[in-house]
Amino acid sequence: MRIIDLSTPVDAGQWEPDPVEHRILSPEEGGRHMAEAMAEKFGVEFDPADLPDGELLSLDTLTLTTHTGTHVDAPSHYGSKAAYGRPRHIDELPLDWFIGSGVLLDLGEEPVGTVGVQRLEAAFEEIGHRPRPGEIVLLRFGADEFAGTPKYFTDFTGLDGPATNLLLDLGVRVIGTDAFSLDAPFGHMIGEYRRTHDKNVLWPAHFAGRRREYCQIERLANLSALPAATGFTVLCLPVKIAGAGAGWARAAALVES
Repeated sequence: MRIIDLSTPVDAGQWEPDPVEHRILSPEEGGRHMAEAMAEKFGVEFDPADLPDGELLSLDTLTLTTHTGTHVDAPSHYGSKAAYGRPRHIDELPLDWFIGSGVLLDLGEEPVGTVGVQRLEAAFEEIGHRPRPGEIVLLRFGADEFAGTPKYFTDFTGLDGPATNLLLDLGVRVIGTDAFSLDAPFGHMIGEYRRTHDKNVLWPAHFAGRRREYCQIERLANLSALPAATGFTVLCLPVKIAGAGAGWARAAALVES
């Protein structure tokens, strides 16, 4: 079994609209911190100088959103109400949704904006496969080339409403993309709305989740490393954050050697 990493990192050194703050205590600092905390909270005292090399353990503290790096969006991210009942949070979703046969649709070289049903149907024809219920569909636009730069958040392609609904009609519950969002960039959507006054162009992929329960994996990477469009398993278990609309995931593909 070969494992292909499909994740982008959480990296405070990369550009983000909501900057990541990463504070690190060294093993020496961690020893002093632990000694102070154990004494204050549990009444247990020890001298960190007694530790080998005066070190205990390092400690990382991060401040970030649940939409930083590769992550899974839960139905509750799409709105507070849904046609099917209360939208579930990330910690309430069944794990078997996030382990399944993968289908790669290579949609690269598309302009900024959205692709529709016709482009998806052409992609199905190209690979000789239509997604089946429970399969995890991964969309490769090549957007991860710009990860860590402002362009990653403004120059990419998403799905329009009918294309999203097509995948849901086929029984897909998890759709992944290597772009920042499954929808088009904010600027493109707002521009289209001002031009057409059609509210359906505003976040259609996300808002589809108000009508039918499904999840998105956003900010994938390395989809070009997949050896074929099918024949692999996707693993994208989200972190179990109580009451959250999303959870970080270490997404990977499992490929038979």
